[in-house]
Parts: sequence; structure tokens; C-alpha cells
Amino acid sequence: MLSQFVRIPKKKVLGDLNYNFPEGTNALGRLDENSEGLLILSTDKQLTGLLLKPENLHQRVYWVQVHGVVKQETLKLLEEGITIRMHKEDYFTKPCKARIIDTPSNLALRGHPVSEDKTTTWLELILIEGKFHQIRKMTAAVGHQTMRLIRTAIEDVLIEDMKPGEVRELLREEIYEKLKIEMPKVNS
Repeated sequence: MLSQFVRIPKKKVLGDLNYNFPEGTNALGRLDENSEGLLILSTDKQLTGLLLKPENLHQRVYWVQVHGVVKQETLKLLEEGITIRMHKEDYFTKPCKARIIDTPSNLALRGHPVSEDKTTTWLELILIEGKFHQIRKMTAAVGHQTMRLIRTAIEDVLIEDMKPGEVRELLREEIYEKLKIEMPKVNS
């Protein structure tokens, strides 16, 4: 589904979930229509600003299934940073962590599963930035098409055993703590 509440014909959006979201709820960061996983929703405008500030360097953890067999040299290229196209210009990504992982267990079924006759590799990528389609562009730049992309964590906010479409509420203090953001002082 799309990471938005505004309805678009023939597309699923957050408003289609079986949950009564408070007015003013926004997605903090986005997942594109072909990506899965953790999405933080909040009515706290201060949290939005603090989380999305590039200087705050919040870690985002992704499981990525790519086409082909990934070599250690490729992981090193990803980790050191790689040039991708952003808004018709070259952009050099910030260093990240990259490793090959076993196929994750208990993955939700997809409407369009990856064919089992294709050779794929699962990676775990830990980034501190989140540019438009960045992971897909990074894997393409090293010759591996992203087949499946799942965000599993933002700092200490973990997807854990949540199912697609499931909503879990966190207290304001809890979300700030898990995101490693100092909670703003309340003016008296």
C-alpha cells in the first residue's frame, strides 16, 4: 500500500487499514508501493522534524532480496558508499553496513512472489539516510536488481512479529526513547 492517507483510485492506502487514526497522523518517512515493513505514524510534528533531520543519522535496517549471487567485493562497495542518480545528478551515498543473511523465516506472503527458479541473495543493509528509492538504486548500481525490500527497524523501533497491516501504539516517551531522540521540553 502507499504510505499516505489520501485516496488514489485502485491503490491501497493507510486509510484502508482497520484502525481509527487520529486526525493529523502522518507517516514519518515513506515506503514505496513495492516495499514492505516498518512505518512510523505520528501526530507529533516535533518528532517528524527531529527524525527526518539528516544530521540525526538514525539507523534504518532493511532486508533486501536481490537477483543473483552477491560477492564480498560487492558488499564492500555498498558499505563504502556508491554513486547513484538523484534528481538528474550524481549522489554519493553515505557509508552503510551490508552483509549477506539467510532467507528470513516467517515472511508474509506477497501478491507477486519472487520466482523460486531465480537465483537470489538476501542482504541486510543498515543505512543512516533514506533518499528516494536509495536501496533499489544502490543495488542496481552494483549489478543486482532488488526483488524484495523490507524495512525491519528504525533505531530501536523493531517490526518484530508484526503482520502486514497491523498497528501497534507506543507512548510518546517510549517512541522518543526507542528512536534515541531527546524529548522536547514542554513549555509551561
